[in-house]
Amino acid sequence: MKESIRRVTIFLLGLFIVLGAYLTYLQAFQGSKLNAHALNRRSREMSKTVPRGSIIDKNGNNVVRSVPAGSGKNAYYAREYVDGAIFAPLTGFISDKYGKTGLENSYDQYLSGIANPRFQLGPISRLWQRRGYNITLSVDGNLQRTAYQALGNHRGAIIVMEPGTGRILAMVSKPTFDPAQIDKSWQDILANPESPLLNRAIQGLYPPGSAIKPLVAAAALEEGVSNLQKIYKSPGYLKIGNYTLHEVNDQPLGELSLEKALALSSNVAFGQIGLDLGRDRVAKYFDKFGFNREPALALPAEKSRLPQFNKLADGELAQTAIGQGELLVTPLSMALMTAALANQGVIMKPLLVTAVTDTQGQTIKTFKPEVWLNPVDPQTANTVQALMEEVVAWGTGTAAKVRGIRIAGKTGTAENPHGPAHAWFIGFAPVEKPRLVVVVIVENGGSGGAVAAPVARQIFAEAL
Repeated sequence: MKESIRRVTIFLLGLFIVLGAYLTYLQAFQGSKLNAHALNRRSREMSKTVPRGSIIDKNGNNVVRSVPAGSGKNAYYAREYVDGAIFAPLTGFISDKYGKTGLENSYDQYLSGIANPRFQLGPISRLWQRRGYNITLSVDGNLQRTAYQALGNHRGAIIVMEPGTGRILAMVSKPTFDPAQIDKSWQDILANPESPLLNRAIQGLYPPGSAIKPLVAAAALEEGVSNLQKIYKSPGYLKIGNYTLHEVNDQPLGELSLEKALALSSNVAFGQIGLDLGRDRVAKYFDKFGFNREPALALPAEKSRLPQFNKLADGELAQTAIGQGELLVTPLSMALMTAALANQGVIMKPLLVTAVTDTQGQTIKTFKPEVWLNPVDPQTANTVQALMEEVVAWGTGTAAKVRGIRIAGKTGTAENPHGPAHAWFIGFAPVEKPRLVVVVIVENGGSGGAVAAPVARQIFAEAL
């Protein structure tokens, strides 16, 4: 009998040890995850009684903040979105019905205060008043508003960033929505064929058209396939087997140096450069510039869609070299490509959140600039800079000119099987010490030089 009691006692003691270990594991290692889980109703209800952290722009101004609402037993905190539609592609929304998106989702553990170690102690955490952490953005609120207004009533996106740090100064996507009205307008948003919830700056996929030609020029210079003295001849078309690649309106451009070919955006010259490089080397430089990688951003970003280069026919390879065919890119990937050419051939990781702070202003976490890729040598980048400056000086990008500022850029008019062409402009300024990269895409806008370049001009003029 005593032996049986001893065995039962040991067994029960073992169960208590296992239970204690499991509870410790849940509390210490899984607490944050379970607390933040979208299906955790207790956390969701408790969050209404907690002042959620603010989202602040680089100038110290609130973009989103929590404000008291209701009274008595019905008191709670509500989110107040300053210029909500302008910042919505960044901030996203938070809703009891529809969950969280944008920074409200990706930085929820900080904004809700769950990341604070004190609040992982279960009931003991009630001894402290829970408050969310604030997050500070690299975004300049004034520049965000300027970019939003510059895009007007067009569908499309704008990204403004510092090439030397990767800090994103503005990210605009249109059409947009009001995060404060998400519960009321949800059905209308879902029914809208223009997809206002899509952040076109980092999730939109478009053919780049001629805006990709600086990458092809950089690859040709780096590989010794072209140089500033080489001459290309354009009778208005290029025969490639049974396929013919055309200049715009079949206009003969005559003899072209690389500088003139980029300034006038010659399809014939760049189609030939693509053929001279060959499939492997074209694929190599799309990889080196990060087009087949997902940038580590504070928001979910799409990768570009590249063709299977080893299966491309010669005509398809030439089309890829002028930004057509199966190639689809995001505005963010184009901004990073442009930043490499502005920054001595170095791409910095895109940076959107710079710091996390508590309510007393104490820094909890900082995010510093980091090198991401080194696709080309500084000499190559500087040469392409000079070529791109000529595009704005006298080529297809003259509508981006701002008096007193040296601007380099490239336009793109990307043919689109679903409607009118998309209008692109990529560029940076000032050329002598680039501080700003600007990428503009106007969906179905037509000519990049006529539509996208003037939008970029407004941003350069305001920022510089």
